[in-house]
Amino acid sequence: MRNEDRDDESYYGISFADPGGRSSLRAASRRNPRNLPCPTCGAKNVLTPEDRRCGYQCNACADRLEGGGY
Repeated sequence: MRNEDRDDESYYGISFADPGGRSSLRAASRRNPRNLPCPTCGAKNVLTPEDRRCGYQCNACADRLEGGGY
């Protein structure tokens, strides 16, 4: 199977909270709950363990850093 032929979500088992959107945060689930604070602003329950493993921050902080401040 060629790389461009596979659906990354089904191939890698990655499930995004906002597929096709601007957020890179992972979807919350029983095995990956949204129960961790943002390392930047300290907002509670905004990251999953997978988000933390990837070194992410909450969407609001990411938007401010990237100039998207919605």
